[in-house]
Amino acid sequence: MNRIVVFLGNPGIQYRKTRHNAAWLLCSFLNLPDQWRTKFHGEFLKDGETIWLKPQTFMNESGQSVSEAASFFNVSPEQILVVHDDIETAFGRVMLRQGGGMAGHNGLRSVKQHLSTDNFYRLRLGVGRPQNNMDVSSFVLSPFSELEEAQLETMFVQAKKLLNTFIGARK
Repeated sequence: MNRIVVFLGNPGIQYRKTRHNAAWLLCSFLNLPDQWRTKFHGEFLKDGETIWLKPQTFMNESGQSVSEAASFFNVSPEQILVVHDDIETAFGRVMLRQGGGMAGHNGLRSVKQHLSTDNFYRLRLGVGRPQNNMDVSSFVLSPFSELEEAQLETMFVQAKKLLNTFIGARK
């Protein structure tokens, strides 16, 4: 049975190492085969029964890509895992859960809107909360500090374990 793992992020070099692109950074860390193809308003890779998807729309329109891929591969929302940055989760913490609120995340909101349900899985990558009255948008579009960058690998190792749990549970 096919399943889709979606990495939310923003295209463009100016966003490459920002908090909002934590999922794309994780995708790079995973060292997936370099056989990505362009379709579904994104880039995808089919590896066995797993479809890896990086929407190339901006974050707020990610659901279009997810919906197109899910329809094409006949994948139900319960077989979709969306990997995303989360300001409501402490920096470095990783959480896997099904369903739930959008926590103000416009990428998740778009996925929910296009799938007409919130019954998909989420892998939340904790990027922490803005400090010193910094607005949320500026915070998530800003790069990680040197200290945070040095700690990303630890977070990504945990995230990889949870990804493997999701993939293994769906075989």
